[in-house]
Amino acid sequence: MSDKGNTDKLVERQLTGIVIGGFYEVYNDLGFGFLESVYRRGMYYELTARGLYVEEEYPIDVRYKQWKAGHFRADLLVERKLIVEIKSTRTLGPEDFRQPINYLRSTGIQVGMLLHFGPRARHYRYVCTTSSRDPSDRLIHVRGSSDQER
Repeated sequence: MSDKGNTDKLVERQLTGIVIGGFYEVYNDLGFGFLESVYRRGMYYELTARGLYVEEEYPIDVRYKQWKAGHFRADLLVERKLIVEIKSTRTLGPEDFRQPINYLRSTGIQVGMLLHFGPRARHYRYVCTTSSRDPSDRLIHVRGSSDQER
């Protein structure tokens, strides 16, 4: 999915497009420097104003066989189809990029996004390419943005 000319085949293209538009609206208004919770709430308001169903701090259980091995909270779940993780740090580390992947693997949801409210606005789109029930068998494709893609 790294071929920029192949955008018609993007999974949940319309939904992710609305979220990206909302992301830049919030970023352009608030800029860089606030806590993640401020951006999460701003995204919640912006996306609901755009007519989307949004859940904040969506609970995710991680299972090992029949046991609950862990618990996370995704920042936003949009239309029950898209997990959105928000970061407001100056830079992103490897663990920040892995977090949405773990959410997709744990939920079976196919599409996720990482929105970085850093010194420059950046977004990353994650797509799980297989419907395998075995999380280790799922392939994840990541597609990033740059400022010029606004």
